[in-house]
Amino acid sequence: MRLTALVFMALVSPAPAALPDLPSPDGPVGLHAASDFAVTTGDLSSIGPAPRLYFAKEWIAVPRDGVPVSDYARGVSADEDVRAWNATPEADERPGARPPLVWLGSPDRIAHARLDPGLARLDAGGRGEPLRLAPRLPSNGSWVDASTGPWYAAREVTLRGRRVDGVFEARTLWPEDFRLDPAAPVVPLASTLPPAAALRDRVRSAGADARGEFAAQVLWERQDRTRAWEGKPVLLVMVNGAQGDDDEAWGGHFAIGTGRLGNDGSIGDILVDNFYSLDVVSEKGILAAPTPLDQYLADLNSGQAWYRPSSLVVAVLADDAVPARVQGAFNRVYAQFWRHQLRYRHSLANCSGISVDTLRALGWRLPANEPGIASTALAWVALPWTLLTERSVSKARVAYEYLTEDRTRLFPAVAFETLGASLVGLARHGADAGAGELERRLARDLDALVLVHVPQLPSSRAAGSWAVGSPAEYRGKAPGDPEDWKIIPVLARPYPSNLRDGDLLPEERRPSDLPLVAWAAIAVAAVVALTVGVARFLMRR
Repeated sequence: MRLTALVFMALVSPAPAALPDLPSPDGPVGLHAASDFAVTTGDLSSIGPAPRLYFAKEWIAVPRDGVPVSDYARGVSADEDVRAWNATPEADERPGARPPLVWLGSPDRIAHARLDPGLARLDAGGRGEPLRLAPRLPSNGSWVDASTGPWYAAREVTLRGRRVDGVFEARTLWPEDFRLDPAAPVVPLASTLPPAAALRDRVRSAGADARGEFAAQVLWERQDRTRAWEGKPVLLVMVNGAQGDDDEAWGGHFAIGTGRLGNDGSIGDILVDNFYSLDVVSEKGILAAPTPLDQYLADLNSGQAWYRPSSLVVAVLADDAVPARVQGAFNRVYAQFWRHQLRYRHSLANCSGISVDTLRALGWRLPANEPGIASTALAWVALPWTLLTERSVSKARVAYEYLTEDRTRLFPAVAFETLGASLVGLARHGADAGAGELERRLARDLDALVLVHVPQLPSSRAAGSWAVGSPAEYRGKAPGDPEDWKIIPVLARPYPSNLRDGDLLPEERRPSDLPLVAWAAIAVAAVVALTVGVARFLMRR
């Protein structure tokens, strides 16, 4: 019933309100000025039917009339679209076309607020008012507890929410001390290890204490530049760790962000490109869209920081050329993603795979982390074993693909380490002769690299940890008996056939097709051989 209602609203919703009469967001939208956007809900906007299916009743920011909006190409894959666009002068325009929509979650925002320990009242600018929290989703397995209010009462907070009957209903609680302090210490990565390995050690050391302190450490900074970071453009690389209450989530989550640093190093307005499966209903209400970092991390239901620690590498830049091009590419990918030209698959095109593919399409030479011969051999055995034990072709495919896929595309931790190591290499050594335009500009524009640890926010949820980086690590963390796994079920949300565009390409062949066919042929041959053998035996009697 819910899906049918959403489809109906998407197709017959009333005409959009006049954008000049709608308010702007309270703060910049990534690299873009707030005045370029209007705050509305999906069903009252002019977004297309595909994204409206997901954002019909959600608060979003949409570009105002006359502001350039990112487009997409028809009849091509998302990667081909980005590569072709990247070769045009449009890709070099700044600040570039705006994303078709940005998921805000709430229409209002209050900065520099103080909360009482019971989370029943707020005070901002000397004005107090009643406070309540947005409703907890029934499928969300945890919520604020006795530790939450006192922790927030000890700091200033930025709230996202809305006023209802004289009460501010808060949906996002963002700690304002989560920022890049210009006095952050310089703590370079260990020079005795490759950068990726050194970054892994640092992340896992911080992630071992999920509820530790927020910390920012400068990994590298250009010696001839000052730390006048306010307003500087940034490119953000982020890995969210493993959940403590979901054995399917040991891999963590991954995202890229673009934007500018705010006053005193604030990072809440950085725009995060969050990819998540559209074909299921998230138990926490997560939607795949560009979204501000404070909403991404601290939304009471969907915020990543409520259920695991996170690590960020923030590249502070002297120019906005690179983040503008990166965001422009992701804008096009989202348009393809919402209309299902690009489909989310956990083993082939997850949050890491989509992000890494987009950056590679822009010419960033991110090295692959291919599995070895032993892993490939194990995959060929795992496919028929999974098929026999689980009686599921889908699970057998996934088992094979997890063991054979490029781990930079598959595991958020490996994607984070690979990108972080690339940034460190460009900072230390500059761009080599084979570098493309994106890498050359990064090497030229880097002012500083800052590693940020965002702790898990205090709540009733079990403490999380760092994300694993291989199938072997995954097996070592999850219970040996699948019956003992803690799994959070989600509802399917298939894409309606009547919304499919006629130019959508057919799905590409999957890597598991070959072993499936090969094992099927072996099984048929074995059955034939057994049948012939039995027949000959019977004929001799």
